[in-house]
Amino acid sequence: MITFTLALVLLVVGYWVYGKYVNSLFAPDSTRKTPALTMADGVDFIPLPTWKIFMIQFLNIAGLGPIFGAIMGAQFGTASYLWIVFGTIFAGAVHDFLSGTLSLRNNGESLPEIIGRYLGSRTKKVACVFTVLLMILVGAVFVSGPAELLAGMTPSALDVYFWMVVIFLYYILATMLPIDKIIGRIYPLFAFALLFMAVGILVMLYVKSPALPEMWEGFGTKYEKNPIFPMMFISIACGAISGFHATQSPLMARCITNEKHCRPIFYGAMVTEGIVALIWAAAATYFFQENGIVDKVTGVAYSGAKVATDISKDWLGAFGGILAILGIVAAPITSGDTALRSARLIVADFFHVEQRSIAKRLFICIPIFLVTILLLVYSFGDAEGFKIIWRYFAWCNQTLSVFTLWAITVWLVCARKNYWVTLIPALFMTCVCATYILIAPEGLALSAEVAYPVGLCCTLVAAVWFVCWFRRIRSL
Repeated sequence: MITFTLALVLLVVGYWVYGKYVNSLFAPDSTRKTPALTMADGVDFIPLPTWKIFMIQFLNIAGLGPIFGAIMGAQFGTASYLWIVFGTIFAGAVHDFLSGTLSLRNNGESLPEIIGRYLGSRTKKVACVFTVLLMILVGAVFVSGPAELLAGMTPSALDVYFWMVVIFLYYILATMLPIDKIIGRIYPLFAFALLFMAVGILVMLYVKSPALPEMWEGFGTKYEKNPIFPMMFISIACGAISGFHATQSPLMARCITNEKHCRPIFYGAMVTEGIVALIWAAAATYFFQENGIVDKVTGVAYSGAKVATDISKDWLGAFGGILAILGIVAAPITSGDTALRSARLIVADFFHVEQRSIAKRLFICIPIFLVTILLLVYSFGDAEGFKIIWRYFAWCNQTLSVFTLWAITVWLVCARKNYWVTLIPALFMTCVCATYILIAPEGLALSAEVAYPVGLCCTLVAAVWFVCWFRRIRSL
C-alpha cells in the first residue's frame, strides 16, 4: 500500500504545484470576456456555474477508461501506477488544460480548428476526418457495454436490445438539445455516483489494507504477456492521457464565464480522473491476486465489467454496489452522448454551419447517427468484431493526442513560452502510437525487433522536423 499511497499523494501535489505552473503559461485574465458571454446562442454557448462545468467535464472525459482501462492496465503490475501518475500530471492534464484554454481564447473552436490554426489547413482536414471518426467510434463502443450492465439489473423483458435503443435515443436528444436542458441537469447526479464509487473503493482499500505489490518488489508484468511498451500506454488512456479529452474541452470552453476557472475545470478534472484510475488499478490488482485473471468456473478471462461489478458488490454492500454500478453505467453513456455532440460541432465548425436552427443541427446529425448505428450492428453480438473496433478506437484516441500535443507545442513556441511541457509528451506519445500500430495484431503485427527501431525512427523524424521548423521560426 506504500506505493499506492505515494502515487495518490503525488497526484494531489501535482495539481497544486505543476498545475499552477502550467496555469501561469496560460496567464488567465479575469477581465477578458469569454465566448459564453460574447457568443451566447442558447444551444452550445451557454454560461454555466463552475461546479457544474467541472462535473460535466469530468464525466465527459471519464467514460470507461479510468475503470476498465485501469483494470486492464493493472495486469502490467506497478508500472501502471507510474504511468497513471506521471502520465496524468505531465501529459494528460497539460493536454486537457491547454487544449481547453486555446479553445477558450479562440471563440470556443473545436479541436480540428485549433489543430489547423497551428499545424496548417491540410492537417486540419485530416484532423477533422480523424476526429469525427473517433467520435463515432466512441458513440458506438459506449452503447453496448452499459446496455449489457443495465440488462443484468432489470427484468428479462428489458433485454440488452431494449437498453441499446433507449441509450441511443438518449444520445439523439443529448446531441440535439441545448447543453443545459439534459447534460447540464443530469450530469451532476451521475458525477456524484461515479465519485461515490471511487471514494467508497478507496476507503475499502485502506480498510482491507491488502498486500499490494510495491514498486521496489518488481517493476515487470505479472499477468500480462504483451510488452509494457507500447501496450500499457494504449490500454491506460483516459486515466493518463487521451486525445478524446481535447474534443470535449471545447464543449466546456463555450460555457466558462471566467478564465480563472480553467485550472480546476480542465487540469483538475483530469487529475480527478487519474485518481479514479489509480484506485481501480489498485483494486483490480487485489482482485487478480485473490482470483487470478481467469474465471476458474468458466475458464474465461475476467472482463473489466466483471471485475468492476464484483468488487463494487463485495466491498460496498447491496445499496452501495448498485450506486457504484450505476456510476459505471453512467460513465460511458455520458461520454458517448457528448462524443456525438462533439462530432456535430466539429462538422458545423468545419463547414461554417450555424447551430441555432434545429433543422441544421438535424441535417448534420443524421449521417453521424446512421454511421454509428451501422458500427453497432457490425460489432454487437460479435465479440471479435467489438474487440477490433475497441482496439482501433484506443489507437485513434492516443494518436489524436499526438496531433493535439504538437499543435499546443507550436503555440507555445510562437508565444515564446516554455514549449518543453508539451514537446516531451508529444515525442513520447508519437513513439507510443507509431510503435503500437507496427507491433499490434490489429496493426502490421511486426516483430519487436523491427517495430521498436522503426517506431524510434518515426520519433526521431518528428524531432528533426520540429528542430528544423523551430530554427526557421526563430530566425524570422
